[in-house]
Amino acid sequence: MSTFQAVAVTRLYRMIADQIAGRIRAGDFPAGTRLPAERDLAEQLQVSRASIREALIALEIEGYVEVRVGTGVFVAMPREDGKYGLPAAADTHAEPTDIGPFDLLETRLLLEPECVSLAAQRGSPAQIAAIQAAHAGMSLTDSPGAHDRAFHSAIADACGNAALAAAISHIWQLSIASPVFSRLEKHFVTTQVWQAAQQEHDRILAAIVDRDPIRARHAMHDHLVGILARLREDFGSGGIR
Repeated sequence: MSTFQAVAVTRLYRMIADQIAGRIRAGDFPAGTRLPAERDLAEQLQVSRASIREALIALEIEGYVEVRVGTGVFVAMPREDGKYGLPAAADTHAEPTDIGPFDLLETRLLLEPECVSLAAQRGSPAQIAAIQAAHAGMSLTDSPGAHDRAFHSAIADACGNAALAAAISHIWQLSIASPVFSRLEKHFVTTQVWQAAQQEHDRILAAIVDRDPIRARHAMHDHLVGILARLREDFGSGGIR
């Protein structure tokens, strides 16, 4: 009796990355040359620029391209054996960490504004104190990312809805486990970006402390939209646009 084979769900950015990698291996984009502009790739492939951005970061992780922020994206040199990409044994791409960073952020945008609105209404004094402590820690450390996660986790804990808190925690874990997300942050999350995030956290915290759910919702929405905008900044004025 024949059996069915498992069907793998391939992310859109993975399909785009595979297509560009194939063109690189075929010699259409020689080593050292700059790839076409992000806008042009999006138009040719009929996909969003966010998907192109994710594909390019995936290709960088795999050794096909080099991202030079401020300049553009260039085809990397092939390995000593003349081939591109990582050796098969070094391939780190695997489920479930291949969910694109923009999908993850868009999901946060659906969940976290409502979560913080509930936290402003339901959070206990101890829970609000925990949010304040996480926020204060962000300005006193060389690892603001950990305190950023603590801030958002403390808000989720204060929302009074265990299912919503668990869903947000899961999205954060997927983000942490995503190599594409990590590499994207490495390129674009600078000291100035953390300063902007801290100011946005200021407004979120103030609304929670004032027990103002509407203001809290808007502040969180603006914060997450700001993150999306910062991660979509151009790689370089002369290359990716």
